Amino acid sequence: MNARRTSQITAITGALLLIAIGLHLGGLHEWRQGTLIISTVIAGTPIAIKAFQAIRMKTFSIELLVTIAVVGALFIGEYVESAAVTFLFLFGAYLEVRTLEKTRSSLRSLIDMAPVEATVLRDGETMTISVDDVEEGDRVIVRSGEKVAIDGEIISGKATLNESAITGESVPVTKTKNDRVFSSSILENGFIEVLADRVGDDTTFARIIELIEDAQETKSKTQKFLDRFANIYTPAIVVMSILVYLFTRNIEMTLTFLVVACPGALVISAPVSIVAGIGNGARNGALIKGGEIMESLGKIDTVVFDKTGTLTRGRPEVTDIHTFSRKENDLLRVVAEAEMISEHHLGQTIVREAKRRNLILVNEPQNAEVIEGNGIRADIEGQTLVIGNRKLMRTNGIAISNEVEAYAVEREKSGNTAIFAAIDGTIAGIISIVDQIRPEATSALQELRANGIKQIIMLTGDNRHTAELVGKQLDFDAVYAELLPEDKVAMVQKLKNAGHRVAMAGDGINDAPAIATADIGLAMGEGGTDISMETADVVLMADRLDQFSHAYSLAKATVRNMRQNTFFAVGTVVILLAGVLLGKVFLASGMLIHELSVLLVILNAVRLMRYNNKNGKKETATPILQTE
Repeated sequence: MNARRTSQITAITGALLLIAIGLHLGGLHEWRQGTLIISTVIAGTPIAIKAFQAIRMKTFSIELLVTIAVVGALFIGEYVESAAVTFLFLFGAYLEVRTLEKTRSSLRSLIDMAPVEATVLRDGETMTISVDDVEEGDRVIVRSGEKVAIDGEIISGKATLNESAITGESVPVTKTKNDRVFSSSILENGFIEVLADRVGDDTTFARIIELIEDAQETKSKTQKFLDRFANIYTPAIVVMSILVYLFTRNIEMTLTFLVVACPGALVISAPVSIVAGIGNGARNGALIKGGEIMESLGKIDTVVFDKTGTLTRGRPEVTDIHTFSRKENDLLRVVAEAEMISEHHLGQTIVREAKRRNLILVNEPQNAEVIEGNGIRADIEGQTLVIGNRKLMRTNGIAISNEVEAYAVEREKSGNTAIFAAIDGTIAGIISIVDQIRPEATSALQELRANGIKQIIMLTGDNRHTAELVGKQLDFDAVYAELLPEDKVAMVQKLKNAGHRVAMAGDGINDAPAIATADIGLAMGEGGTDISMETADVVLMADRLDQFSHAYSLAKATVRNMRQNTFFAVGTVVILLAGVLLGKVFLASGMLIHELSVLLVILNAVRLMRYNNKNGKKETATPILQTE
């Protein structure tokens, strides 16, 4: 029965109860009795139907206990009690639904942000169509005040966009040609033309909605336990009520025992906290994929970070190109042509630098191979290129002279990543790339430690010198560099075997195995790859590490909230049952207190919607080290 139907029946029975009070005051007792019976039947019918449906499913529901109590009250002529119990039960159910809707408000508000129309340019004509009719490859025009209807790359124009629906970050960002935009972003100023590459259910926004919906339906371990407990507890209460009657021969006490023993508040204590917590996380840009993950996240004591794109901003720049055998732009061109196949940040940085210099990239790499964690190998213009780190050079039998090694170490000690480029077995040059540490990294890691994280470790495929420099600046407990993807997996497994509860944060394909191995996997959503987002348990949509610190403290607060609710629910039932056996709690008053306890449990959980661990400070990006 939906909320609207419940509210209608509750209103009708409430009005009948008021009429019954009036009839009682007027001395019309027979009319009063009839009104109470009618009220009981109207309110009790949907309760009895749900009880019957539960029996058919071979489960004992709360509605069954109430139905038994109401039938018993009618049988002994306690019409006031029967009418009051059914009304209070329905009214409580109505309040529960209305209050629970608030905990799902983040999802509903996100859905409301979804665009319905898009302006596209087809065959030289501009037309406004439904978002469902937009196709990949369409050129979509977005003007001030409009919502972006698709995911894609800007091909012309410049604009300021509010991406809070995607990232949880309310500060607008300025984007121009070649930048990516996401569905449901709001264009505040400017004009852009976007080439659509993801439409409909494939957009980032649609995937976020799906993730949140799935997460809110996923049960936590506590919730699964409470569900199993309720399936045993409810029939046990029926048996115990029979024992109460056999010992007391008091039918009213027995019926009251049935009503107040309903585990309503207990059953709802965990799921309402989980839904509220997931909603809060979504509103703040951290997608937590379910109740069980929420509980596990709150218990981690060790966090492992990848470096590039996770601790750093993932927007590296080429700082120097040092050649040994050919011209600088010629080397950059052939290396960029080879790197066109790479999804790695560093490879794409080289491609961007070549385009920035207006170099023409026309040759497609042949026999191309990406060696995860090391680099790439490809044939360009009949030449064999090997591009990557020292390990890749050694694996391919390429000698590194003292001169080359000395230059590479010098660049690395100044904070750069040195990319070796070899052509036909000889190192032709070194491309130096530097990235910036994320501006919020220091404060976010401090918050993690303050909230209970015992150790923070870096695992990276980058060189030792740069990794140690970042580790020192961010005060890491340990730094492990020049690792392959399988090395990261082994390190995470080693930490788990030592008894630690481990979270792994990364953003690339090479991080996906370690993310999957960790107790909790975190991925950077905006800059991260699809595979890392799918593998991860928590996705940080704005690529901000303070979203992680918020998600961790939120998870701990959610677990505390569940425990509070469970303690309160159990305590209320114990006190009520004691009151019944001592003759201090009666049928109507017992039901009222029971429904109030359910409502209070929900209201306690709703507090999580306002939970905020952010300090709101804005910091500037910290370079790994100033380069000359």
